[in-house]
Amino acid sequence: MESRLTHLSTFLLLFLSITTEAYDSLDPNGNITIKWDIKEWTADGYLAVVSIYNYQQYRHIQAPGWTLGWTWARKEVIWEMMGAQTTEQGDCSRFKGNIPHCCKKDPTVVDLLPGIPYNKQVANCCKGGVVSSWAQDPVNALSAFQISVGSAGTTNKTVRVPKNFVLKTPGPGYTCGIAKIVKPSKFITKDGRRTTQALMTWNVTCTYSQFLAQRSPTCCVSLSSFYNDTIVNCPTCTCGCQNNLTRPGSCVEGDSPYLASAINGPGKSSLMPLVQCTSHMCPIRVHWHIKINYREYWRVKVTVTNFNYRMNYSQWNLVIQHPNFDNLTTIFSFNYKSLTPYSVINDTAMLWGIKYYNDLLMEAGSSGNVQSELLFRKDPSTFTFQKGWAFPRRVYFNGDNCVMPPPDAYPWLPNAGPTTILRRPLLLPMTTILWAALTCLFGYF
Repeated sequence: MESRLTHLSTFLLLFLSITTEAYDSLDPNGNITIKWDIKEWTADGYLAVVSIYNYQQYRHIQAPGWTLGWTWARKEVIWEMMGAQTTEQGDCSRFKGNIPHCCKKDPTVVDLLPGIPYNKQVANCCKGGVVSSWAQDPVNALSAFQISVGSAGTTNKTVRVPKNFVLKTPGPGYTCGIAKIVKPSKFITKDGRRTTQALMTWNVTCTYSQFLAQRSPTCCVSLSSFYNDTIVNCPTCTCGCQNNLTRPGSCVEGDSPYLASAINGPGKSSLMPLVQCTSHMCPIRVHWHIKINYREYWRVKVTVTNFNYRMNYSQWNLVIQHPNFDNLTTIFSFNYKSLTPYSVINDTAMLWGIKYYNDLLMEAGSSGNVQSELLFRKDPSTFTFQKGWAFPRRVYFNGDNCVMPPPDAYPWLPNAGPTTILRRPLLLPMTTILWAALTCLFGYF
């Protein structure tokens, strides 16, 4: 009995950790919704448009793009597809004459690449599976394809919805619910004078869990400040440890003569990162530096460094939570959007690169970083450099929560006290003026 209770408690703890991790407090309503709209009936089935909507504020799907799979309820086949294709045809030997596009019970679909002939395209297709986040680029936060299904029902009462939807982007992380029949979608013609509707519609909602995507973190945060010489690096072994005995080739030195061969080695096409050897072993590091203190403002420099030799991060984004974002005055060389996950509280910012300038975070190397500076106005009622207030509360890169250093390691104010530090920039100009005046009156001493 005791062993059963132990197993049950272990299961409950695991379940709670997974479900809790799947909920993102900074994007509580974020999800990917798959909408299946039947547009017309055919001789043995139907023609449908399948749309993938990314309703996540800051988590996008980057190259090599999404893959979508499901299991047919009966013996359905795919006669034709436009805007996408299945990765395998399957066994179609029972058909004579016309051969279906796919006969597998559990097909896997991928988006077509850009540049495909127009007669194979539909609206919002053919982006190589890349889908933007909703806050960053809502116009491109959608991907779609058309599918002709055979050996299926030909009325609303005889059609059976598919089961076991699986969405990969391209790795794991998303859990999809069951398909639910909903009110038919409506479509407005280009001239805006007529509205049509689907014959039948069902939705599938998929939510993301960082725990399911990867067991170890993917990014970390380091800190520094002008008032303290200490640079707080990412915690040791944040994303893994260097261990050539158990994991040979887990990282590579930046000046290694074998760097090129390691990058182009057997794992070149895999999704596993090849990182530069560091104490933290993370593919991405975000550095927050408190740069300057003015009378009414203070300035921060943010740097994102890529240590992954196998990844160029396209359309990257950064989400930072800090209480002074409600007084952000200027941001240099990044795009900015305020996120308000807690309604009226404006303490969360989304930052991303400027198109054709720094929206591509290059792989590890001399060009593998992007940076910007942020200018904040001081609110006298809340502003302080004490107790780590000036450092961020949470940092996300591409939707994944980055590991922060422990609070007791933050750069603290020196023993002279915060008053000296805050006044120093204001007293220096007065000292200089007084010294100049004495020099003019009495000459140099």
